[in-house]
Amino acid sequence: MPTYAAPLRDMKFLLNEVIDLQKYSDLAGYAEATPDVIEAVLEEAAKFTGEVLAPLNLPGDAEGCHWDNGVVRTPKGFKAAYDTYLQGGWQGLTASAEWGGQELPQVLGLAVSEMMIAANWGFAMYPGLTKGATEAIEAHASHDLKKLYLPKMISGQWSGTMNLTEPHCGTDLGLLRTKAEPQADGSYKITGTKIFISAGEHDLTENIIHLVLARIPGGPEGIKGISLFIVPKLLPNADGSVGARNGVSCARIEEKMGIHSNATCVLNYENATGWLVGEQHKGMRAMFTMMNEARLAVGLQGLGIAQVAYENAVAYAKERRQGRALKGPAEPDQPADSILVHPDVRRMLMTVRAFIEGARALAFWTGLQVDLARRSGDDKTRERAGDLLAILTPVIKAYLTDKGFESTVLAQQCYGGHGYIREWGAEQFVRDARIAQIYEGTNGVQAMDLVGRKLPADSGRAVRRFFGAINGFCEENKDDKNIAEFIAPLAATAAQLQDATLWLVQNGMSNPENAGAAAHDYLNLMALTALAYVWAMMAKTAHEKLAGNGDDKAFYETKLATGRFFLNRILPDAATHLAKLKSGAAPVMALAADAF
Repeated sequence: MPTYAAPLRDMKFLLNEVIDLQKYSDLAGYAEATPDVIEAVLEEAAKFTGEVLAPLNLPGDAEGCHWDNGVVRTPKGFKAAYDTYLQGGWQGLTASAEWGGQELPQVLGLAVSEMMIAANWGFAMYPGLTKGATEAIEAHASHDLKKLYLPKMISGQWSGTMNLTEPHCGTDLGLLRTKAEPQADGSYKITGTKIFISAGEHDLTENIIHLVLARIPGGPEGIKGISLFIVPKLLPNADGSVGARNGVSCARIEEKMGIHSNATCVLNYENATGWLVGEQHKGMRAMFTMMNEARLAVGLQGLGIAQVAYENAVAYAKERRQGRALKGPAEPDQPADSILVHPDVRRMLMTVRAFIEGARALAFWTGLQVDLARRSGDDKTRERAGDLLAILTPVIKAYLTDKGFESTVLAQQCYGGHGYIREWGAEQFVRDARIAQIYEGTNGVQAMDLVGRKLPADSGRAVRRFFGAINGFCEENKDDKNIAEFIAPLAATAAQLQDATLWLVQNGMSNPENAGAAAHDYLNLMALTALAYVWAMMAKTAHEKLAGNGDDKAFYETKLATGRFFLNRILPDAATHLAKLKSGAAPVMALAADAF
């Protein structure tokens, strides 16, 4: 049976020492996020995820969800766990105080979300989708809709979903057919079919609030004619209690490769009553609020699954005895040494560890940008943070899920044949991890979004801001001999990314296929640059702490050793990505279609 113990020391290092949330006490909710409060939240979240959620993960995967004539039941123990989750007040941790939330920093919420994903990904998706739905409603809905829905969604009494995909269209939402007929009372009648709706039906909450994209007749063609609607499973009464069943039903749940404990539903809307969120024909703008929230959350899924896979692989490697160390027996009194002595096992585990610690730092630093963009009182600060968030969101979604999946495979490999057997849990981690590269926009779509939309936006302002942050850090620390080994590779990799950006500007305009063929490698090069940046931040903090002769010397020395592995064994991939990017579209598009 796999286990999970939250990496609390590393999370506290990032929140209290590297990012140092106390420096941002002028932001709403940050003054309350003292080190003591942060520690209390993290400790309680670790207890809940480790003791309540993690034991349900393997049996929940084996049992899956049950569909019976439109009714969906979650695996045994999930409802009780969700009730415990509500009692802890977790759903409203970072939500607006105006609607009943605690309004603590988003970055602290990311730490809790990572724990939940690592402990039980399928369970974590139910409240995670609700959080995204509340963000969209708060940003775009009328006051009356907010007043009716947000308090119960933020408390967790009601849950939420996102309804985009239809049987004939996924990424290309301009083909969407679900229609919304205006009614005399200001509501709409929604008719159509949505597929792949995560948490679309379940027994955890008394009501499910669907956010549905649909077309109002007479609107523009394509995505310019799409609107967003709130469509509850049960129609609320005037006093906020649940009333009659709405015209939405679950036709079936999908049989999937992984995340078996989360219900992936086909939903039929038959004259279901809905209410417009925001303006007519402006639904994509409103939905992107939820999608961007979801894309950061999916990036966390890649990180979380890598963490739990790593923990269990390390435990196995320490116990499994096979062969002898190359230098001679490490434990001569034993019949064999643990496999942890073998360099190739160390290579796999160190690759995963270096990815996890860098990815967590990048995700948390990006979470800080979310709060700065939303909560800062300074226009320039909000704009800068918004630019960094815009350009890093597709990077985090794609890179963290690609490498998260690769990390689960490497962790599984450490088990040998046992990794293929269900009881150890490694095969579930691999199966679950695969979906994160696909949903919320495939990773190829994320790369195209980065190159096609985020780079040219506002004449390249966002990418200039990204380079400005890195160049500023390098200039500020150019004379710090302690971290020279981190600064030089960071500057070199940033120069490679600048070279790639210039190549795209020069070659992507003349031949758009050059941009398409380069997108994957450009995204990976930007990700490696960002990771080199946060590793340099962590190295600076670690050296400062070591110079202070404080406690945890071993922690900081281990952090630096892991960072050096990243510099020597992972960061050099940047040069390969640059070389492949510059080869252009010709080798990618060389074959005629009928040659495949």
